[in-house]
Amino acid sequence: MTTLPDRHRTALLVIDVQKGVVAGAPRRDEVIANIDTLIDAARAQDVPVIWVQHSDNDLERGSENWEYVAELVRLDSEPLVHKTYQDSFENTELETVLAERGVGRVLVTGAQTDACIRSTLHGALVRGYDVTLVADAHTTEDLTAYGAPAPEQVIAHTNLYWSGQSAPGRSAGTVDTAKVTFEAADAG
Repeated sequence: MTTLPDRHRTALLVIDVQKGVVAGAPRRDEVIANIDTLIDAARAQDVPVIWVQHSDNDLERGSENWEYVAELVRLDSEPLVHKTYQDSFENTELETVLAERGVGRVLVTGAQTDACIRSTLHGALVRGYDVTLVADAHTTEDLTAYGAPAPEQVIAHTNLYWSGQSAPGRSAGTVDTAKVTFEAADAG
């Protein structure tokens, strides 16, 4: 259903599951286990797994906090997209990586729900992709000290509003890990 012609494949995006990003995140281990399950399933079905890694002044490239968590292991054949903005498409080669693989639908996982996940969801949708958020495979840090809702509320709200998202000629929605399929025509 994507508006991108001849792009019938699905890709799994693993966004910013880095040591310094998810260190204190709620449900950290559950989320990482769900992402790992999805990675294994994607690999078994020859679905592209695309890794996205953030860096900025607080998350220096090459530092220990910048590294991906030890539980998730990227294969050398799987692309790694480096980014410095919240939207994984912004000023990166992500669009090129997806186009080369014929991808018109992305499954989104990772962190931070209220920053890089939301920005990438919207960035993908406006670029013509079908976009599915894996509801139990994303998390965020606690920013209540700055007036934000509790992380669990941020996650629940993002799942709620993305489950009802739509755009002309594109599909969007949420799905739990156990119900993920990698078929491009399927919303879940």
